[in-house]
Amino acid sequence: MKVQPLQIGELKAKLPLIQGGMGVGISLSGLAGAVAKAGGVGLISTAQIGWREPDFDRDPLGANLRALAKELKKARKIAPDGVLGFNIMVATRKYGEYVKAAAAAGADLIVSGAGLPVDLPKFAAGFSTKLAPIVSSSKAANLICKLWDRRYETAPDLVVVEGPEAGGHLGFSEEDAKHLPKKTFEEEIQKILEAVRGYAEKYRKKIPVVVAGGIYSREDVRHAMEDLGADGVQVATRFVTTEECDAPEAFKKAYLDVKKEEIVITKSPVGMPGRAIKNRFLGQPGKKNPVSCHQCLEHCRPAEIPYCITDALVNAAEGRMDDALIFCGSNAWRSERIETVPEVAADLFPEYA
Repeated sequence: MKVQPLQIGELKAKLPLIQGGMGVGISLSGLAGAVAKAGGVGLISTAQIGWREPDFDRDPLGANLRALAKELKKARKIAPDGVLGFNIMVATRKYGEYVKAAAAAGADLIVSGAGLPVDLPKFAAGFSTKLAPIVSSSKAANLICKLWDRRYETAPDLVVVEGPEAGGHLGFSEEDAKHLPKKTFEEEIQKILEAVRGYAEKYRKKIPVVVAGGIYSREDVRHAMEDLGADGVQVATRFVTTEECDAPEAFKKAYLDVKKEEIVITKSPVGMPGRAIKNRFLGQPGKKNPVSCHQCLEHCRPAEIPYCITDALVNAAEGRMDDALIFCGSNAWRSERIETVPEVAADLFPEYA
């Protein structure tokens, strides 16, 4: 397979590889910087990124926006010439504030999913930051492109197509996340490519389409790019078991130890299905812990949910695995050892290495 750089407007990554955003605290400056240094695109997750700031409980928004800028600055020191950006969930409360802060901090790229980022261009107006929606269907891709065209006279700079084998919150029903035929989703990818192509022609620019969800091996990369026609891939799970990943050792060990049958679809407190490792925390029935509100998700109702997803994900980020929600992709069970980011990049793209 001939490896072409991933060109996003004037941005160029030597490898057509995006490291997926993982929160809370799993993809921060360490991992994103290492991936960008290796030639890919490094993404920092903004999800409760400031949980270690001293005023987080009192002012989560202020703490998160402050930490956002700090993490990008640290990643730039690792990869001064690399392509770096943020993953920002649409479901985030005060979503627009995060987008504005990320663009103002100097992000090269913002990738946005967990909802439809129909107003992403409005919040990033006036900055050169490239904008990329995450979609899981041609319906979503068409709607976003149509609204960006009508409201803001623009089109995405990149489109990420995330499949049902991804980790964390999913853009599918629980049934589809478990049983959607691979052929059906691959047909959907072709429809998305066709839809994006039309807007690329209208705006006279290349709009790369990147496939995500379940990309773990060089065979997955080759299939996505040669057989499906993608311009690149987004990879997350494979990077968790690297030395550079910001996750604690206990989190990485959970990936190394998990069996295939222990990876399950669970319902998030805000009603979205998500893929995670079955552990003691998920096995506890009923209300798992007192619910405090950290102002994370727009549609969360603290009085109605079984547990606080921020607390559960912070527990994961701090290594308290029995009390943690451990998000992962469908292929986490394939993890066998701790690697380095350059080793992963070379394995996924042996021609480049």
